Amino acid sequence: MVTRGFEPEVALFRQHGAGLRMAEALRLGIHRRRLYAMRDAGIVVLVSRGLYRLASLDPLAYPDLVSVAMRVPQGVVCLISALSFHEMTTQVPHAIDVALERGKTKPRLDYPPTHFTWFSGPAFHEGVETHELDGVPVRIYSAEKTLIDCFRYRNQVGMDVFLEALRLWRERRNRRLDALLGYARMRHVERGMRPYLEAVL
Repeated sequence: MVTRGFEPEVALFRQHGAGLRMAEALRLGIHRRRLYAMRDAGIVVLVSRGLYRLASLDPLAYPDLVSVAMRVPQGVVCLISALSFHEMTTQVPHAIDVALERGKTKPRLDYPPTHFTWFSGPAFHEGVETHELDGVPVRIYSAEKTLIDCFRYRNQVGMDVFLEALRLWRERRNRRLDALLGYARMRHVERGMRPYLEAVL
């Protein structure tokens, strides 16, 4: 790919994980006109509104999760989207489920479709894992935390989805029962959860 004349801008992209939001690019000194010229020259591609990525990179394996992580870095992938990441559901998420800390304003995203849920205190902060997907750090709740959240929100997620996830979690080689029970206590669902857990273990 020809980058002649845009070497400084390409270097800045590479220094920041090869993807930049418009606001970040401007803050780093890349003029809006230069960014558009890079797009027109095929040096960068528009991943989603206001989010650019070097075109020379391999296609994204997780385009929606990466896009949301870059646009909403304070959010955490949760519920069915987290189940899908952990391969604990056969459901295909129609939107990316993202947890925000209670009190945070809902971000404006035109794409990908995103569903926000507000958690507070330990329910938001505990069980967060950071996975590097396509070179971008993406915050996702652990398998055990996700399972408990899905039970807590079973009326929204669907009891069938939770039960399938519980069966698939049981088959995981690295499942952590102590962590699961700890999150159940934290979310005040341990008593309600135990009969289902005892049925599969």
